[in-house]
Amino acid sequence: MNLTEFQNWVKEYYETRGWSKLDIFTRIGFLAEETGEVARAIRALEIGRDRPDESVGSQAELKQELVEELGDVLGNVVVIANKYDLSIEEIFHSHRQKLLARYADHE
Repeated sequence: MNLTEFQNWVKEYYETRGWSKLDIFTRIGFLAEETGEVARAIRALEIGRDRPDESVGSQAELKQELVEELGDVLGNVVVIANKYDLSIEEIFHSHRQKLLARYADHE
């Protein structure tokens, strides 16, 4: 699946579930929550959580959890992009161009 197909799939799926009706400030809250879950997954992978009430997964399980949390972040970013009629391809291209221009003299 390419980026455009993924963006369209997210749009259709979220609309089907009724999730796209949430206002943008709620969506930003979800994005912040998911970003925190990415941080938690990375902590578990890198240094562990040291919680006796949690079982410690294998490296493969911890990595899969990170994949899932990054997917949740990406899904929320796509929903925000869709709200403002921005393509993920356009965002990737713009970000790349910004970095190339910013650091052109430093390479």
